[in-house]
Amino acid sequence: MSTLYYVGIAMIAGLIFSRIVKKIHLPNVTGYLVAGLLIGPSVLKWIPGEGLEDISIITTAALGFIAFSIGGEFKVSSIKAIGKNVIVITLFQSLLAAFAVDAVLLLCRFNAAEAIMLGAIATATAPAATLMVVRQYKAKGELTNTLLPVVAMDDAVGLMVFSVSVAIAKTLSAGEAVSVNTMLVKPLIEIALSLLSGGLLGLAISFSMRFFHSRANKLMICIAAVAIGVAVAQRFGLSDLLVCMAIGAVFINLREDALDVMGLCDNWTPPLFMLFFLISGADLNLEILTSVGVLGAIYIVVRAFGKYFGAYLGAVVVKASPNIRKYLGITLLPQAGVAIGMAQMALTLLPEYGDRIQAVVLAATLVYELLGPVATKIALTRAGEISVAKKV
Repeated sequence: MSTLYYVGIAMIAGLIFSRIVKKIHLPNVTGYLVAGLLIGPSVLKWIPGEGLEDISIITTAALGFIAFSIGGEFKVSSIKAIGKNVIVITLFQSLLAAFAVDAVLLLCRFNAAEAIMLGAIATATAPAATLMVVRQYKAKGELTNTLLPVVAMDDAVGLMVFSVSVAIAKTLSAGEAVSVNTMLVKPLIEIALSLLSGGLLGLAISFSMRFFHSRANKLMICIAAVAIGVAVAQRFGLSDLLVCMAIGAVFINLREDALDVMGLCDNWTPPLFMLFFLISGADLNLEILTSVGVLGAIYIVVRAFGKYFGAYLGAVVVKASPNIRKYLGITLLPQAGVAIGMAQMALTLLPEYGDRIQAVVLAATLVYELLGPVATKIALTRAGEISVAKKV
């Protein structure tokens, strides 16, 4: 069968399952993952293994645009408006989640490279599920005002942690001795070169838009920049996620019309993201899923612990209100796009552990996407930011 056939089958399955999950009040991402699992090599085999390889470029492109959109959250004026308190809380909850997962998995004698990768992935939070609850129930208040910028910045911190963790995990999996050079120098050089490359591309597209004025042309420039950014990263061994994030960050700060152009990209990417989640679900090996029960359960529980107490400690440090201390961590459980993207990268970067890492993350995503929105609603309600009338 042709590549276009597999793309068409995947999109039809995604559309059907998005309707099904909507009836039971679950996020679309859950439907896409389940649809991919069913039509993939593990179940119905409508898309065989070679078919997934044919359309794997979609995953690469989607990751680039996910990172590009994250970069768009780094407008300097917005960060100044957010204030240092939110930045401190974001760092605490992200880093404690990573440290907690790393520490517990290592204490339980799981493979060190695998543990470090899962710890890095634990940092990521899915803003879509949280935002959905806030908008649906029209939540308002200091908890909501803190929550939204935290989830916006969280994935950027996660990408940084992931880049460092990848370098360490690759060293461990290769059986090399861990040194300051492998743990710090090489990862920091990779991060710096990735951000520099992305920054230069962001500067280039910002300048080039002086000569192209139509919305369509501006959209095509952004698409070209992300494609080139991913290609450059793969060619020189850089982080394509950081490169594309830097493109978005520089672009959003140099162009007054950047938000409008970013909006054009948001309108263009939904089919791409749908296929990304479908392919991720189809990639899941059910045989491996049954073998990671303990590992998956530890990851789900410990990540939740790290997110909650990290947010609590950060709120204590900045002397935030009791509502933020008690409830912010509960709202940070959902995990989807960026985490799945990191797991997909693990398949390529650490093939000996990639299948297990992906299985754990996809299983955790299903759990978090089921429970996360409900937990967020409960937290916002107890904080008094969803009225009784709006809960009905």
